[in-house]
Amino acid sequence: MTEAPAQPTVVDVLIPVAVDQAYSYRVPKDIVLAPGDFVVVPLGTRQTIGVVWDARSAGGDNLKSVLSREDWPPVREPLRRFVDWLANWTLSPRGMVLRMAIRAPEFAGAEPVRVGLRRAGDAPKRMTPARLRVMTVLDSAEAPALTTRKALAEAANCSAGVIDGLVDEGTLETVALPPDPLPPPPDPDAAEVRLDPAQGLAAAELAARAAERRFTVSLLEGVTGSGKTETYFEAVAAALRSGRQTLILLPEIALTAQFLDRFAARFGVRPTEWHSGVSVRRRARAWSGIASGEIKVVAGARSSLFLPYADLGLIVVDEEHEAAYKQDDGVSYHARDMAVMRGRFEEAAVVLASATPSLETRVNAETGRYSHLKLVSRYAGRSLPSLSAVDMRRDAPPRGRWISPTLAAAMAETVADGKQALLFLNRRGYAPLTLCRSCGHRFTCGQCSAWMVDHRFRGALVCHLCGHVERKPDHCPRCGEVDALVACGPGVERIAEEVATLFPDARRLVLSSDMPGGTERLRQELDGIARGEVDVVVGTQLVAKGHNFPNLTLAAVVDADVGLANGDPRAAERTFQLLQQVTGRAGRGEAPGRALIQTYQPDHPVMRALLTGDVERFYRTEIEARQRGGLPPFGRLAGLIVSGTDRHAVEAHARALARAAHAATGGDPLARAADAAPSIEVFGPAEAPIAMIRGRYRFRLLVKAPRSADLQGFLRRILAEGPKATGSLRVAVDVEPQSFL
Repeated sequence: MTEAPAQPTVVDVLIPVAVDQAYSYRVPKDIVLAPGDFVVVPLGTRQTIGVVWDARSAGGDNLKSVLSREDWPPVREPLRRFVDWLANWTLSPRGMVLRMAIRAPEFAGAEPVRVGLRRAGDAPKRMTPARLRVMTVLDSAEAPALTTRKALAEAANCSAGVIDGLVDEGTLETVALPPDPLPPPPDPDAAEVRLDPAQGLAAAELAARAAERRFTVSLLEGVTGSGKTETYFEAVAAALRSGRQTLILLPEIALTAQFLDRFAARFGVRPTEWHSGVSVRRRARAWSGIASGEIKVVAGARSSLFLPYADLGLIVVDEEHEAAYKQDDGVSYHARDMAVMRGRFEEAAVVLASATPSLETRVNAETGRYSHLKLVSRYAGRSLPSLSAVDMRRDAPPRGRWISPTLAAAMAETVADGKQALLFLNRRGYAPLTLCRSCGHRFTCGQCSAWMVDHRFRGALVCHLCGHVERKPDHCPRCGEVDALVACGPGVERIAEEVATLFPDARRLVLSSDMPGGTERLRQELDGIARGEVDVVVGTQLVAKGHNFPNLTLAAVVDADVGLANGDPRAAERTFQLLQQVTGRAGRGEAPGRALIQTYQPDHPVMRALLTGDVERFYRTEIEARQRGGLPPFGRLAGLIVSGTDRHAVEAHARALARAAHAATGGDPLARAADAAPSIEVFGPAEAPIAMIRGRYRFRLLVKAPRSADLQGFLRRILAEGPKATGSLRVAVDVEPQSFL
């Protein structure tokens, strides 16, 4: 007879704080614990929530005891392995990664109790008109037996104080309302599916992979308007039929009402949303429903990657090339790459969808690591927009203007035909720089190495790095000259002003993330564009994120050269992706579309690739350049960013880290190491291009290594052998950086 395994007497508990180790605690005899359980443990002078990471039957007499076990769904092994892997990859404390995974105790705990009201006694002795309205509402046949204080006050058109008075008199009593029921699960057979042959073939392969219980990665590449969303919806349907959960990652979930509506049209209900705009109460319900497996589909921002799925079978990363998937604050990670790893641990299928895939994903598909599915034409035979360049060297606008005569004529024709035009400029505000024409003074942020951006609609100067806002003065603060301040360069507000001058009768809209009104206003504006309530849209990169505007037939890029003028090795790739996405907004309805690109560099490889439609040539050129330089995906990069409030201390610390790095590579003849890694190169330190943010000076080191090198091990050695950061000094590690600013 086999003996039952002994109950653990010691558990290692990982706590969601900035530490990398788990702490050991003794298990009381009346508590049964297993890895993944949530527990309350003492930590110093306080009590805190943690997760059991390991358990063993040995000793523990001299340890502090676990105080209690929380009755929450445990953290499953795949998620625990993912936390360990991500912490190791990013060189982040495991506790900080766990904090992202458990989302904070209020999401894991019971849903907050909602308080309701019901009729309890006789009518009040003193009857006022407001009280009479409340009683009339309560006595009506349609009145529910239970209602909330807010709903009753709104129905009776009275203040909350009137309701409270009726509770005090005993006419009403408070009761706990039952939680709202979860919405029904999406129905994979809710709507008839109509796919063209190319979509059908791709959808069948994705659905087959989603139905299997094994890890796969597929790149779904399709031109704008080819129906990628409807195609991967069939993989979602297959996961639903197999009883498994689906995560759909979106770069801007708060702005994608159109996506949610399309999902509801296909599956009967909207998916569960997870992003910063969702209330705490809704997130608490979602957390529990996801952990129990009741919620089958989640559409969310990158943070939804860390939710406690009960049985995750499919992960879709929509617009996988988007820079918004990279998190730079706290734990630095790229959600696309982490989605692939989460899929590996969950034995789930992963779908990466894009019209302009990242070079990393393209290379993985070409080398066979990912399967590659292509949709080369638009849905229902619609044609791609015709593209042409406006050479600003020969067709320049008048002085002080930014819309060329060619573009103005195209806009006039479009508006006259009752169609919509889109002007894209990736600059928020009115002007990126304000200076004094008398003394040359430039307005800069006092806390950052950045110009203050003129926001004419708000009457303010704004720093786009730290958010500092100040009123725009009417005189120069240096020389005192009045009416000498000049706005230099255009932002979207200035382009909208020019549109108003050229087309005073056209209905205009500026679409930018920093306009007042927040997410809800943006959603309403996007819906208004889709309904044809706007003639000319002037927008930043928000307009490039997968929106479908059926009446938009002209898409124009005001300044296509903006993203090319920097030393970022991904500058050409990002510019190509952004311009391809923007021009792809045109002609998605029945009417054909056209796109104009204003540029001073019409012969640049990016512009030639866009204008000729030779996407493959662009990818080949960029891939060959990356390969020659040993840059990702053929090599590896990591950034070490040293910051602090004392510039000299920051620079000294960065130089000390550089000496430790050169010693580790054998670059220092006085400190050669036996296990030196000469194939790893260290550059810097150098002052960061944005040298100060929020009052903190910044220096960067860049580490370049071949793919075969143990980059994380090398970085740990540098940090261990270099000086420890003290005082205001901080050292941030960014493995595979996406920004070099």
